[in-house]
Amino acid sequence: MSLHDFLRPIRVVLVEPSLPENIGASARAMKTMGLSDLALVQPKLFPDARASALAAGAEDILERARVCATLAEALADCVFAAGCSARRRDVALPLLEPARAARDLLGRLSAGPVALVFGAERTGLSNADLGRCDIAVHIPTEPDFSSLNLAQAVQVLAFSVRMAALEQNPPAPQPTEDREDPPASIGQLEGMFGHFEEALEEIDFFKGRPHGQLMLRIRRMLHRADLDTREVMILRGILAEAQRMARLAAGVNK
Repeated sequence: MSLHDFLRPIRVVLVEPSLPENIGASARAMKTMGLSDLALVQPKLFPDARASALAAGAEDILERARVCATLAEALADCVFAAGCSARRRDVALPLLEPARAARDLLGRLSAGPVALVFGAERTGLSNADLGRCDIAVHIPTEPDFSSLNLAQAVQVLAFSVRMAALEQNPPAPQPTEDREDPPASIGQLEGMFGHFEEALEEIDFFKGRPHGQLMLRIRRMLHRADLDTREVMILRGILAEAQRMARLAAGVNK
């Protein structure tokens, strides 16, 4: 397998990029490192001639780029995602430096597509968006001047991924344990998380209290479980039964 083919399932996701120049420069950064799958979540201006100008030979990546309405849509078929974060947030994610994160990404390729996720230029990734990722990646910049341009951050992570792939020589996905069923995709997990919130609301688990932080903890707990597709179906079956019993107890026939 060629290095280019090996890297093909790695997706770069830019969440709400505001400057078309950054989209183009990110595409160029990707192509120099052999990455080719770009997804854009609610870009402010795209397509745009300024993006094409900064792509400087990577226009093919822009032409194939998918524009998505949500991060969940961009990650739906992925089995693993790394969110690039400039600082620690209130999300209990493993925080890794680029080289380690790249190795973790490559180790998941045998199971399906994986993603590197970058936030908007000014605000970065929100806690909610980081909560959809499996790990956080922190580029260890100078503390007194830590600001990186979006395309620069893409270049650093893309380089780290390429170097990790070259170190395998020849590149090959790391072996994974035998599983009866394939790992759940991020899209399947998102459906389960939505079902969890709906069911817990229905059985009055939250007692009218805000539940954002609790749902983030549930997300982290179940991400760590590395669920497969059948396990997701089992959990959703349990939730559906809890809902049914709650409706019966309340005398509601749905």
